[in-house]
Amino acid sequence: MLEIQSSAFDDGDEIPARHTCKGEDLSPPLRWSGVPDGTRSLVLIIDDPDAPDPRAPRMTWVHWVVFNLPPDCQGLPAGTRGADLPRGAQEGRNDARKTAYHGPCPPIGRHRYFHKLYALDAVLPVAGGASKAEVEAAMEGHVLAQAQLIGTCAAAN
Repeated sequence: MLEIQSSAFDDGDEIPARHTCKGEDLSPPLRWSGVPDGTRSLVLIIDDPDAPDPRAPRMTWVHWVVFNLPPDCQGLPAGTRGADLPRGAQEGRNDARKTAYHGPCPPIGRHRYFHKLYALDAVLPVAGGASKAEVEAAMEGHVLAQAQLIGTCAAAN
């Protein structure tokens, strides 16, 4: 069974400040296991369905899109940047209009941040800088397994 974890926080717990705009804004360390046989690539999407206000969400804010991770990749260390990604992996465009990790920075309330990992039976034929929607469209019909880790972050008072 595909699983994703972080040594920085447990599922449902607060994401440490160093991985948010309150700190260094470094991507969290992520590890995964249980990649199924037949996997040709992995996709990681981190997004926030509680934007801008958890009491009245209007959109899902995309924080990071990484696709075409090799199937033997077992995780990403804290502070991973594009040049640090395994060979062949690419970053998509987040809602800050960058191809990089953009950490939690909620304007109000406590938000949930979904770290979703997908095992695919294909390498995606999309270019670096693709949007989450473009990556998800290319993934359609190719998902072998998926896992998620949820972290939270509250607005600064």
